[in-house]
Amino acid sequence: MPVTARRAPGEVRLIGGQWRRSKLPVADRPGLRPTPDRVRETLFNWLGQDLTGWRVLDAFAGSGALGFEAASRGAADVRLLEWDAQLVASLQASRTRLGATAVQVERADALAWMARAEAGRFDLVLLDPPFDAGLAAPALLQATRLAGAGAYVYLEGAAALKEWPPGLQLHRELRAGAVHAQLFRHEP
Repeated sequence: MPVTARRAPGEVRLIGGQWRRSKLPVADRPGLRPTPDRVRETLFNWLGQDLTGWRVLDAFAGSGALGFEAASRGAADVRLLEWDAQLVASLQASRTRLGATAVQVERADALAWMARAEAGRFDLVLLDPPFDAGLAAPALLQATRLAGAGAYVYLEGAAALKEWPPGLQLHRELRAGAVHAQLFRHEP
């Protein structure tokens, strides 16, 4: 019996901060599967609930759940990158509805955008590329360059990476169902 792809839920709820319980729409798009609540809760427990003043990049934004969670917790500058035009429109609508002035949405190829962005610019880089796209390792390499000293890089995928770029130290990791999450600290 073939395994069928899990359909994305119609919406996800933000779990903390000023927009706690606010809903974000989730389109039924290929490869889109928002980070589960349990995984998001664990990630933000690891980071601490107060991200006041942080500069955050959500490189494969999708529903925007990770980036909006960071903004909800006080991040000063959150950049959401997404290639799919329908998802970009949904992210912009969520930004407007929430009044999320710290959030900027850009339609961009995440790897190309990261390759040309200013080095050391972010305190947190969130990477949740489509699991079957083979983007985890190249995205992690680019994220390492963008992370400032002491910054965090979060990677979510179907399998944990066994090797990572120099300068990153594995800080925490978890497996929840089909999701492997790794949080690295940039220590150049």
